[in-house]
Amino acid sequence: MKIKYELKKKSKNARLGILHTNYGSYETPMFMPVGTQATVKTLSPEELKSLNSAVILSNTYHLWLRPGEDVVDHAGGLHKFMNYNGPILTDSGGFQVFSLSKPEWITEEGVKFKSHLNGEELLLTPEKSIEIQNKLDSDIAMSFDECIGFPHTREYVEESVERTLRWAKRGKEVFNNPNQSLFGIVQGAEYEDLRRHCVEELVKMDFDGYSIGGTAVGEPKDVQYRQVEYSCKYLPEDKVRYLMGVGDPIDIIENVSRGVDIFDCVAPTRLARHGNAYTKTGKINIKNAKYKEDFTPLDDCDCYTCKNYTKAYIRHLIVANESFGQRLLSIHNIRFLIKLTEDIREAIKEDRLEEYKEEFIKKYYNKKA
Repeated sequence: MKIKYELKKKSKNARLGILHTNYGSYETPMFMPVGTQATVKTLSPEELKSLNSAVILSNTYHLWLRPGEDVVDHAGGLHKFMNYNGPILTDSGGFQVFSLSKPEWITEEGVKFKSHLNGEELLLTPEKSIEIQNKLDSDIAMSFDECIGFPHTREYVEESVERTLRWAKRGKEVFNNPNQSLFGIVQGAEYEDLRRHCVEELVKMDFDGYSIGGTAVGEPKDVQYRQVEYSCKYLPEDKVRYLMGVGDPIDIIENVSRGVDIFDCVAPTRLARHGNAYTKTGKINIKNAKYKEDFTPLDDCDCYTCKNYTKAYIRHLIVANESFGQRLLSIHNIRFLIKLTEDIREAIKEDRLEEYKEEFIKKYYNKKA
């Protein structure tokens, strides 16, 4: 079935909703863990479920190159291949190919780039991206868009938005998986008129949901927040809104208050691999010497890691380069962001989001050295 979004309550611009999927219904705002290569790094699907994960994200580009969309298709689709009994979103591969390609390789047909695995020259088009995602059989597929970095000229952004719209139309025309939903992606950089134009044209195409693109690409925070405001201002109320690649705790709260419903980011597991953990008083680096004999949990947290292990033990694992330390930090970091969205939902229900936001930000930034 197609996903459906049900708006339950608004608190100013913040939205409390329910996302109805093939694998159950889930409240939003929501954080989606990233499983780039059909796995969330170091965690099992069962562990993800224990963290209250709902939708998780996999990467079209990586799965296309390895193991290949036909292998996943023959396995019975992505859910069976990776044994995740929950909704899955696949991105279009656009972000990866643009990070690997040169400007002159972007044509009306698509994007030429070299494989990061073996240097082979490849061409990814809107049609090919959709074909791959149809075979992966995720619950939500993304349109192929042009993701541009920051900064940029207005002239180029204008051209890029029109190309993104043409590509969205081409992708939608070949989309043919009845059990899958397709999202359009809003581009337009920091220009409100271009964002509005992009939204209006995408809405005419009637996508199942809408994503806000062109953020987390090097822009300052105030620019990111404006981009989100300009997009949400014109997006329909009855469709889910997904902010791509944003997962910093402060950014989640700020953008929920601007109207975003779902988020994803690789940061929780990436930070864990480098010994970093989210806490209510900001990020910490567990490798710091002050944690050598700190026998308290990482944070006041309900996760498996904080219930069972101390900072001193996790520090020992990370310093000794033991993978169990990365697993424990990954479990904590993902649960931290999922719990954050749970708390945000409660704050919206109780009409106290602004107070919660102010409290959280003050505590997060006022940590002691």
